[in-house]
Amino acid sequence: MFGLLDTLKLGAGLAGGVMLYHLYAVSIGYPSAARQARAGYVLLAEKTTAEARAAEMERQRNAASQATEEHRKRLAAAEAAEQVARDTLEIEIQSYELQLSQKNRACAVTAADRQWLLRH
Repeated sequence: MFGLLDTLKLGAGLAGGVMLYHLYAVSIGYPSAARQARAGYVLLAEKTTAEARAAEMERQRNAASQATEEHRKRLAAAEAAEQVARDTLEIEIQSYELQLSQKNRACAVTAADRQWLLRH
């Protein structure tokens, strides 16, 4: 079917084609190597993104925890200041009642008046 010369020409053409493909692949890079590199890059990029998201969530959680703690401290300080103000007012009321009783006068402050004073 094929003669010896035809086989040699076919072999030379095949070898030349393989050589051209090799030169082309070397000059632009092997496509399979490029695919593998891109696949590795995608995995690396996804991993980096996931780590960044986790770090951001951790930062936000810590910031919220710190803000909650600061708010709790401020609330406790405000409640303590309010209690001190109530105690001071109570002492002032008792002092005034004592002054009136020492002068033999009656205090006209009722329980409703006292509640109003405590609220304002």
